[in-house]
Amino acid sequence: MLSFRTKTPVTVLLVSATLMLAGCASSSLVVGKVRPAITPAQVKIYLHPPKKYEEVAVVESSSQSSLAVSAQGKMDVVVRRLKEEAAKVGANGVLFQTTGNQSVGSVGNAAGYGTANGGAAFGASLAVMVKTGSGLAIYVEEE
Repeated sequence: MLSFRTKTPVTVLLVSATLMLAGCASSSLVVGKVRPAITPAQVKIYLHPPKKYEEVAVVESSSQSSLAVSAQGKMDVVVRRLKEEAAKVGANGVLFQTTGNQSVGSVGNAAGYGTANGGAAFGASLAVMVKTGSGLAIYVEEE
C-alpha cells in the first residue's frame, strides 16, 4: 500500500506572503530642519554631494512587499521609496549612500511517500531576498 503526504504549497505561500507584508519598507530619522512636504518627483538623487546643502534626515528603504522580481526592478523600488521618504520631510535631494541585499525569509515545500519496505522524502526551500538602500535626505538651494 502506498501512502502520500504533502504540505499544501498554497498554505506555505500564504504564510510566507503574510510575514513579508508585515515588515516595514522604508523609514526616516530626522536630523535637521523639516520643511513642508513636496512631491517625490521633485526629489533628485545625488551620488556626490552638491556644493551646498542642509542635512534633513537619514532615510532607508527596501523593495520588501513589492512585486518587483529583477534586481533592477527591486532597485527602482528602493530609489522610489527613498524619494518618497525625503519628500515627506521637505528634502529636495537624497545623497545616496549604501545599497545591499537582505534575506526576509524563505518559501519551502516538502513531499514524501512511504511503503512497508521504506520510503522517500523530498524538500526544497528558496530564500526571499530584497534590495535595500539608504541615504541622506538633503535640502539643496537652487544653484
